[in-house]
Amino acid sequence: MRSERIIEAARAWIGTPYQHQASCRGAGCDCLGLVRGVWRDVYGVEPEAAPPYAMDWAEAGAVELMRDAARRHMREIALGRAGPGDVVMFRMVRSGPARHAGILSGAERIIHACSGHAVREEAMGQWARRAAYAFRFPAQEH
Repeated sequence: MRSERIIEAARAWIGTPYQHQASCRGAGCDCLGLVRGVWRDVYGVEPEAAPPYAMDWAEAGAVELMRDAARRHMREIALGRAGPGDVVMFRMVRSGPARHAGILSGAERIIHACSGHAVREEAMGQWARRAAYAFRFPAQEH
């Protein structure tokens, strides 16, 4: 799968309102819902259902739930090798687990959904220092 197809699919979600636990283009999604929706747009069916999760799920423990799920279905890559079309996961606090994700759309640009904001494409800015993991969708070329 070419990275351009991933970016094209992610850009189709721009403007989708933020909605916790949702994954419906145009109606609502959160950061995980965006990644799940792009997966569906590109591959069809999601490889596993996301369990219900509270807004503070990542603060409840140090378990890397989002990272572990990504490892089951995507190829983990070094942060320095992440490029357009790759998923990057971010820590909200230095010692906590990754609890935010977005899709790189270019050099230092990301498409993501944040609480209070619709899906948008913007410069990495403050997110760059919070990056913890990077993953490549299956069969994606760079």
